[in-house]
Amino acid sequence: MKSFARLFLALLLVISAAGCSEPESDSVTLYSGRSQSLVQPLLDQFTEQTGIEVNVRYGDTAQLAVALIEEGDQSPADVFWAQDAGALGAVQNAGMFTALPGEITSRVLPGFSAEEGVWVATSGRARVLAWSSERLSRDELPERIEDLARPEYASRLGWAPTNGSFQAAMTAMRVALGDEAARAWLTAVKEGGATAYANNRSILEGIANGEVDLGLPNHYYLYRYTADNPDYPVEQSFFAPGNIGNLINVAGVGQLASSGKTAEAHALISFLLGTTAQNYFASETFEYPVTTDAAPGSQLADFSKLGELRPDVALERMDDLEATLAMLREVGLL
Repeated sequence: MKSFARLFLALLLVISAAGCSEPESDSVTLYSGRSQSLVQPLLDQFTEQTGIEVNVRYGDTAQLAVALIEEGDQSPADVFWAQDAGALGAVQNAGMFTALPGEITSRVLPGFSAEEGVWVATSGRARVLAWSSERLSRDELPERIEDLARPEYASRLGWAPTNGSFQAAMTAMRVALGDEAARAWLTAVKEGGATAYANNRSILEGIANGEVDLGLPNHYYLYRYTADNPDYPVEQSFFAPGNIGNLINVAGVGQLASSGKTAEAHALISFLLGTTAQNYFASETFEYPVTTDAAPGSQLADFSKLGELRPDVALERMDDLEATLAMLREVGLL
């Protein structure tokens, strides 16, 4: 009886200790390929509004995708926020995402979520043709990105083969035109005398400084320059409707199937699609919002028209970056 009494007392102490312990605070773990300087203010607002702490691992999008695939079901991540659709497609193809509810996927514009509903875009970034407003007129511009392989354009072109956004665009070109055509285009542009730059920003500065007359950046870099200097001597245009040069890549987000924090993950994803975040992307980073909750800033093109311009390429098919990198090495661009 004494041993039973001691056991009963120990059990009471365990129950009492459990009842007095502090409850775990709500939290969610995010792997973010978007930079800390860009998105931390938004995540702080999310925590302030919801009380849910966000534990963030920042890093390169492609490297985080590889890490997730290697970690598998043991990954501590609940949510993956990628800089581009290719990384989302890679994680999707590894079977690591879980389907999001309709009340989330229905909030984004058509074409800005995975067909299986396992991820949604949070903002859009268009590829454009930038050009010198001092040395070119609109009627001198090529209608298709394929035309840039012609010597009269290639010799005046700035591009960034080592840059991630260019590599994503080349992956889309491979999907749309096939490897043979994509390889031939790269070779012709290179042999035609295109100037290589480190990034999108350097391309625009090269145009402004008279080093080149044409370039292939993302759309929002020019708006960052014209915000400080309305007379910045660079303009940008789209190619003909449906041309692969008009690719609209996305940053996007999905919940990991191994996550035990579904409510918290859904709350974070919903926040990123809400008015606060969508207006932030439009006004602060000059990216395109992807819901009807916000309108692009006044400097941006009418986003509704991009549906007519964008190529018919499923974003999740842009997952084979390794083959693109191999092609770039093959033609001597890496």
